[in-house]
Amino acid sequence: MKAGLALEDGTYLEGKAFGAEKIGVGEIVFCTSMTGYVEALTDPSYKGQILMMTYPLIGNYGVCREDFESDGVKVEGFVVRELCKNPSNWRSEMSVDELLKQYEVVGIEGVDTRMLTKKIRMYGSMKAAIGVDVDKEKLIKIARDQPFISDIDLVDKVCVKEPRRIDVKGKFEVVLIDCGVKMSIIRQLLKRGINLTLVPYNYPAEKIFEMNPDGIFISNGPGDPARVKETIDTIKKLAGKFPIAGICLGHQLTALAFNAKTFKLKFGHHGSNQPTKDLESGRVFISSQNHNFAVDEKTLPNGFEVTQINLNDKTVEGLKHKELPIITVQYHPEAGPGPHDTYFFFDRFVDMLKEW
Repeated sequence: MKAGLALEDGTYLEGKAFGAEKIGVGEIVFCTSMTGYVEALTDPSYKGQILMMTYPLIGNYGVCREDFESDGVKVEGFVVRELCKNPSNWRSEMSVDELLKQYEVVGIEGVDTRMLTKKIRMYGSMKAAIGVDVDKEKLIKIARDQPFISDIDLVDKVCVKEPRRIDVKGKFEVVLIDCGVKMSIIRQLLKRGINLTLVPYNYPAEKIFEMNPDGIFISNGPGDPARVKETIDTIKKLAGKFPIAGICLGHQLTALAFNAKTFKLKFGHHGSNQPTKDLESGRVFISSQNHNFAVDEKTLPNGFEVTQINLNDKTVEGLKHKELPIITVQYHPEAGPGPHDTYFFFDRFVDMLKEW
């Protein structure tokens, strides 16, 4: 079955449909990872976006539920050059086509992903739409008429609705503010003997105080951080009272809580091969990243110190407070593309819990 892909600038490509037979709309972004498509498809941070893989063959090792980062597929659409119909892997439970059908997400293959990637790199991320058997001009109009991602509230679509406790009989009690947390983050914390209580992004700070936790962890999530005002307000009230760590959106929200600013990147960082430099040790490591916004270093207050930077564009990748127990990173240390290059972030958080 034919499918069309339309961009807001009028670009239109035809290809073959897979997954659900429907229209999917969102901001199109490209991911440079050669593997990890299951993790990417189920990453809550991609909510509101159409994901395009730059690696030309996707789906060859199938889909295993153990690799899910959430309870299902979160992308609004999937774009690949070539889709493998018959995966070969002893862990595989289904194909990518079957996965997208199960979660009612549309996909398109057979399009020039190299050209599209170059276009996005040149002109920036754009609103897009994928449609099955939809007229060209109609699909372009659908792409253009949708709201910008900065005008959509996305966090409430991917976070827990009620507090959820995960007890591993560990030494520490941590409240994890869920803005769209990845399962890999939860696993890394549990491995370090941390009992978790997941709470929604808008959970009142007063109720967190009543729990008397050893620390606070702020998760990743989708969309524009400036829209997540409830979490920003909560961080303001908790800062200085508990050790705090944040990843990706959690990093941005922490900076905003201290009156710093964020800005939208031209086409974001999406992939598992982003070089990051630790300014304290001088060490350079490969990091996994998935974000469209970044913290503006010029707006950081005096108390904050930049600990890590992205070597591609020099954007802020890590922060710490000089006096308060606060550490954050923009990348995803739990993803481990190195494969374990960045797990030390969780060890530093445990050290803070011990010392505070």
